[in-house]
Amino acid sequence: MSLTASPLSDDRLHGLDALRGIALLLGVVLHTLMSFFPVPIWVVVDDQTSPVASTIFFAIHLFRMTTFFLIAGLFAHMMLGRKGLWGFAKDRLIRIAGPLLGLWWLALAAIIAVLLWNVAIQNGGSLPTDGPPPPPLTVETFPLTHLWFLWVLLIFYVAMLMLRAPFALLDRNGGWGRMVDRLTAALVGPWTPAVLAAPLALAFYLHPNWTAFFAIPTPDTGLVPNAVALTGFGSAFLFGFLLDRRRDLLERIRRLWPVFTVVAFGTGAGALMLAGGPVPDLTPVTDPSAKAALATLMALAVFSGAMAAMSLALQLFSRRSPVRRYLADASYWIYIVHLPLVMVGQTLVLGLAAPWWLKASLVIGGTMLVSLITYELLVRHSFIGRWLNGRRIPWKRQAEPAPAPAE
Repeated sequence: MSLTASPLSDDRLHGLDALRGIALLLGVVLHTLMSFFPVPIWVVVDDQTSPVASTIFFAIHLFRMTTFFLIAGLFAHMMLGRKGLWGFAKDRLIRIAGPLLGLWWLALAAIIAVLLWNVAIQNGGSLPTDGPPPPPLTVETFPLTHLWFLWVLLIFYVAMLMLRAPFALLDRNGGWGRMVDRLTAALVGPWTPAVLAAPLALAFYLHPNWTAFFAIPTPDTGLVPNAVALTGFGSAFLFGFLLDRRRDLLERIRRLWPVFTVVAFGTGAGALMLAGGPVPDLTPVTDPSAKAALATLMALAVFSGAMAAMSLALQLFSRRSPVRRYLADASYWIYIVHLPLVMVGQTLVLGLAAPWWLKASLVIGGTMLVSLITYELLVRHSFIGRWLNGRRIPWKRQAEPAPAPAE
């Protein structure tokens, strides 16, 4: 088998396309909940808080981006086989590097504007004049914001192409490819999360200031991602890349959904308790023995959650669905624009006399409504849709020509 072969058709991947969209859309929920934590961790702090909000956050954060990078690796291999090296590079430059360079500064400006608005509200209607100066813009302090995942994807794409090149040159007879495929097949089973978790557990343990509640530290600041993120997300991306070479193994993963799901709930609950419980303990773990146990369990929970999400998506969403396809297409735009909208919603509900869950629902609902309207009106049927999703959907499809009358 060649280094770009995929034995099964793309029709098997509706579930994974839906899961990729779900992972992005869950970002709206994740960032909304940060305002309602029982301990302050976010720039907008509501007076209505709950440990339920932090527990839901923990569950989502545990598996969401690891799952995203797993699927991204699988789709990267698929696209490489379909488009070739230069076609792949061109597509990724347009659809990943382009939005990062073209929309990051707009997202950052909107976030700063909402931050200043919130500060003015907290300061009685005017901005304070004695605030600290902003940090200097360096490689270590560069604010990637919530678009960090695009930067990390680009790093993985470059690393993938560099590492793949010598194997492609040496694997003329397919021997290396067959060995890799056998190893991938041996990796897939009930033991998959444990094998994938081993490097991440070591990275957790070696991280000097690891806050366990947040599992993999988000590399949203600085152009050099932290070692834990590179290890966890990189392992997921590589596994997805190799898995597309043996797409028949997706059926084995699908059948294991009960095992992965039970293990994910069990390890996730245990990791939450060891990390301090629903009320987050934000101090770094320092005791070596406690850190070793927590790092092992947390890493297993991360990959159990990712494999459970993948297997459930294959089990539940593998049939074609116009609604899921629409939301999957829209998810990229929604994620790009959602954070300033979430912050606006969080600020608007600050003075609302309502329980936290109602406030959170209003913020999530309002953000999704604005995002979907702008997607339909500004993105889906325009050049922006072609830019982000690779195609522009016409406003009205042309009717099929009538068949010629029989002579």
